[in-house]
Amino acid sequence: MLIQSANVVFRDGSIHQLDVQIENGRIRHIAEEITPELGEVAIPADGLHLLAGVIDPQVHFREPGLEHKEDLQTASHACAKGGVTSFLEMPNTKPATTSQQALDDKLQRASEKSVVNYGFFIGANGTNIRELQTAQPACGVKIFMGAMHGELLIDSDSILEEIFRSVPRLIAVHAEDQARIRERRSQLLTDNPHPRLHSVIQDETTALLATQKAVALSNKYQRRLHILHLSTGIEVEYLRLHKTPLITCEVTPQHLFLDTSAYESLGTLAQMNPPLRSPENCAQLWQGLLDGTIDLIATDHAPHTLEEKAQPYPQSPSGMPGVETSLALMLTASQQGKCTLGQVTQWMSSRPAESYGIVERGEIRVGWWADLVLVNLKEWKRVTASELLTKCGWSPFEGWNLTGWVHTTIVNGEIVYANGKVNPQVRGKALKFTA
Repeated sequence: MLIQSANVVFRDGSIHQLDVQIENGRIRHIAEEITPELGEVAIPADGLHLLAGVIDPQVHFREPGLEHKEDLQTASHACAKGGVTSFLEMPNTKPATTSQQALDDKLQRASEKSVVNYGFFIGANGTNIRELQTAQPACGVKIFMGAMHGELLIDSDSILEEIFRSVPRLIAVHAEDQARIRERRSQLLTDNPHPRLHSVIQDETTALLATQKAVALSNKYQRRLHILHLSTGIEVEYLRLHKTPLITCEVTPQHLFLDTSAYESLGTLAQMNPPLRSPENCAQLWQGLLDGTIDLIATDHAPHTLEEKAQPYPQSPSGMPGVETSLALMLTASQQGKCTLGQVTQWMSSRPAESYGIVERGEIRVGWWADLVLVNLKEWKRVTASELLTKCGWSPFEGWNLTGWVHTTIVNGEIVYANGKVNPQVRGKALKFTA
């Protein structure tokens, strides 16, 4: 395959019009002009930008057990359309991914269904320390410190400390203080509450308390810590002073682009964990991204059906889809001057790869896997629910006019999305991790 005359965006932010040659799934050559070889598929890319494929390091694809919301096939198709060439998936399925057997089952399912590359977390349930230490290949351990029901909730300080003490691998935390959630829910929950109460019950302090606790444990045991979906300015301020080289963190597009005013138009569709915050929090999260306090972007793609979301709060489930819109949202922000193309490719490709030790992906580099996305920054189009590939069929960004929509997505040197269609015959690979 030969991509011709693309505006290639490198991780350092430089952009050059170049040809990119692909062979055996990897980038073979990058130059100003490459003569096509016999039988080579040529992709004219004049006017288009070529980026490293997005690595989304936090998704919930619902298989097994919750396939009425999403499954690995539909989710991976949505990824391909959105320019996401690799994903890391969370353990809160049914059964939960808390053992080698459950992890192997997911890997097998993905090998049969996913058109993009895949990796999976092993979940902590308080009784599976051995599995957390040995399960392979897992991208890390996931701990739900709050906002979770069932076996995956770890709200015991002694169990939390035992995990940090005993498990020498990356630990990713959903940082909300469950005791504070329970207390505030009992105090503040009224009859027929508006969904906006969700952001009041699970307030900024709820997030900060858990983040402080996780950082303290990381420092105490010198463990690699990743803090998922930061949502508050006070967390950014705290981490700006207390992050160490062992700690990374992320933010979602939802927390960058939506605030509590969204409850008025979206109702329970705006409900997620951690909740949406006030506009000043959004501004502080943007500043954290720009100054490097926040390392990367993840979607926390967590789909529910419209029927489920239509239940009155608090019976309505928390979560929203995101893999189809994340790249376009960030590229739109770059065109509006909020960030640069180089920063987008760092936040969404190279830094996720570095943070999770993903081998030979996340950059446009000779010899590395050809996970690539061609985007059109001249075309603007509205988010339309009927065109989405996620099984849940809705987006909180419906109606938003965005640019940077995907023209072509390439996974391991194969075209998986082009001309508005997914090639269902392509299969992604299991990601490899250095640690």
